Amino acid sequence: MNEKEIIASRIALELKDGDLVNLGIGIPTLVADYVPKDKLVTFQAENGIIGLGPLTDEETNIVNAGGMKATILIGGAFIDSITSFTFIRGGHIDVTVLGALEVDQEGSIASWIIPGKKVPGMGGAMDLVTGAKKVIIALTHTNKGQSKVLRKCRLPLTAAHQANMIVTEMAVMRVEKDGLHLLEVHPDYTIEDVVNATEADLIINNVERMKGV
Repeated sequence: MNEKEIIASRIALELKDGDLVNLGIGIPTLVADYVPKDKLVTFQAENGIIGLGPLTDEETNIVNAGGMKATILIGGAFIDSITSFTFIRGGHIDVTVLGALEVDQEGSIASWIIPGKKVPGMGGAMDLVTGAKKVIIALTHTNKGQSKVLRKCRLPLTAAHQANMIVTEMAVMRVEKDGLHLLEVHPDYTIEDVVNATEADLIINNVERMKGV
């Protein structure tokens, strides 16, 4: 598996039967492809779909929030934006999986803009990270050798102190009140590798092999 597939497949293990889940643009869109068929997880897209299915290469008028061709499952529904964001802002989303430019050890997230560069808009991320019951951040561990898991985000924040879990191709981390806990490490890496690639201070106790790889 490549880096994105490793991240997506590990996050899929966090989803539970009966969950209503929102997947953000980028790596998160891949998560739906790794949910076991015997597990009932319903995916919501903020552009107005409940029961979003896997991505497809076939001709279709159905797209996810990132504009990628997708499917809708039997029993799914199309809804308007007001209803869609009522689900989000009303606290009805069990899990949201979002990408990020940076995330820090306090659970703060920077995902919507790099100053000086054009951006189409902030999207629904600010609503999702405050409305969802659990926030999982999916991102590659570094960018050109620079850590994306920081002590403190440097870019403008999407939200402060909202991330619950961070999953990269190297490791799984959980944000707690006392700091950022390293839970799992991919078997291709050592704990030392992860520490050296991470600017954030990691709390290390009983680290396991990354599940699902």
